[in-house]
Amino acid sequence: MDQFRAEVKELKIGQKIRKLRQAKRQTLQNLSATTGLSKPLLSQIENEQVIPPLATLLRISKALKIPLNNFFQDEESENKYVVVRAGERGDDSWRPPHSGKHQPYIYQPLGKGKDNRSFEPFLLEIEPRPGDEDVLVYHEGEEFIFLLEGTLNVYYKEEVVTLLPGDSIYFDSDEPHGFLATGDVPARGVLIYADLEDKI
Repeated sequence: MDQFRAEVKELKIGQKIRKLRQAKRQTLQNLSATTGLSKPLLSQIENEQVIPPLATLLRISKALKIPLNNFFQDEESENKYVVVRAGERGDDSWRPPHSGKHQPYIYQPLGKGKDNRSFEPFLLEIEPRPGDEDVLVYHEGEEFIFLLEGTLNVYYKEEVVTLLPGDSIYFDSDEPHGFLATGDVPARGVLIYADLEDKI
């Protein structure tokens, strides 16, 4: 866990949020009122004490009216295209918390450095865990998953869909959903998130 926390700190997501908030001339109280997130939580995020989940980052990006990918790209990047070679993705893995518990999801951004993205691609790895844990979240947008390895149960509202390598699923993420890797090995796949309200 310490390794992933260190890797997330290298992204400096909290510092980027503070810089963007200040550039928009918003106080923490303003951002709290707009996002519905508590002021202490936002302060902890900005000070790199809390790793925000994707849904929280989405609320913050909408409140600040900035693309979600701003949190994952280098500042002042003007690349019109990027090529990410195998073995050259670096240590940008991101493991957000879930309900204060150890988060089994590991996100690795695949489009870092590309400006004006219309969607956000990730390499997603999900560690196996007991099936009695709360796995459901919801937020605006759409998601697509193509499973590369392992077995993955996708919980969507009251349904459970099992994916095997080569299977994919596309769904509206404003409904309760979550993922649970089954078996003895992590499930790995490509996840694409798109916010259809704004081009990000």
